[in-house]
Amino acid sequence: MPTYHVEMLEGRSVEQKKKLVEEITRVTVEVLGSTPESVDVIITDVARHNWATGGRLWSEPRG
Repeated sequence: MPTYHVEMLEGRSVEQKKKLVEEITRVTVEVLGSTPESVDVIITDVARHNWATGGRLWSEPRG
């Protein structure tokens, strides 16, 4: 049973998350030959002040 852990910055809509898990599931079934019921996707929304790239928090102005 494949389990995917997706971490992303908060702010995506439920509709976007739904589409993401549908596509992850579809591709997994296509590539691995598993059933949709065997695919788990766990989404973790991370606050921008808890994520940094290049030494800068995502809550800081970019530009």
